[in-house]
Amino acid sequence: MNEKKVTQLIHELLLEIGEDPKREGLQKTPERVMKSLAFLTQGYNQDPDKVVNNAIFESEANNMIIVRDIEIYSLCEHHMLPFYGKCHIGYIPQKKVLGVSKICRLVDIYARRLQIQERLTSQIANEILERIDAEGVGVVIECRHLCKMMRGVEKQNSVMTTSSVLGSFRDQPETRAEFLTLINRPI
Repeated sequence: MNEKKVTQLIHELLLEIGEDPKREGLQKTPERVMKSLAFLTQGYNQDPDKVVNNAIFESEANNMIIVRDIEIYSLCEHHMLPFYGKCHIGYIPQKKVLGVSKICRLVDIYARRLQIQERLTSQIANEILERIDAEGVGVVIECRHLCKMMRGVEKQNSVMTTSSVLGSFRDQPETRAEFLTLINRPI
């Protein structure tokens, strides 16, 4: 990201919406917004191979592994407003497991881009399936979207749920049912 150019563009945006970028509360806003955008879109500059960093381990485990309630913060690509919620991931390994913290980091790589929730769900599922050659993967994401809460239809309590089921999670209804049951259990 060209920090100087983005800062200037934010300055110009403030002028265009009728604000005075020189007033006390806005003097540093262009720089703050630039830094915020750099953080919120850092996924474009992250390489999944480097993030995983060899945290794939040989394992005889062939049971379902689930990581629930992974926080997600992203920006919708249509309005550049936040959407946020939780991601639940399950997979059945075939001789390889992925380090648990790396699962969360992979979620962030794809969430920290301009996104739609549907694509985000598929990207995470495909990344895990391909990275460890899992027997099956299930990903469910539940999010609130500020673009429909703050503007547009203004529905404050709606939650969007998306899922991607691959391999045995798609082909075997009992595997899919087990995953959905386990992610909905209280801790």
